[in-house]
Amino acid sequence: MTQIIHTEKAPAAIGPYVQGVDLGAMVMTSGQIPIDPATGEVSDDIKKQAYQSLSNVKAIIEASGLTVGDIIKTTVFVSDLNNFAAINEVYGQFFDEHNASYPARSCVEVAKLPKDVGLEIEAIAVRK
Repeated sequence: MTQIIHTEKAPAAIGPYVQGVDLGAMVMTSGQIPIDPATGEVSDDIKKQAYQSLSNVKAIIEASGLTVGDIIKTTVFVSDLNNFAAINEVYGQFFDEHNASYPARSCVEVAKLPKDVGLEIEAIAVRK
């Protein structure tokens, strides 16, 4: 049975979509841009943006009863691939601080993202 995931710990959807979907064995998040759900603000610092997007993904995954360690795949959309090294550093640290294995990942440069942010991250997690 499909369950819609909603948490106040991640930004509300800014369009006709949901934060995530729990399919039972699998959870899929919508792309998370680096909006701080408490303030609605976006940092200008790409490293802080990366951490916030990952934190938003984490909040949605946790709202389904899973953890960062259950994430098996992410897709990272960046508006400037020149920021990849900084984003990658934060990405690795994030999974390390949660004692989680690194998931499979795709990273693509896109022309533009909502609210002109530097990145957006979506994830797939599985129940073991």
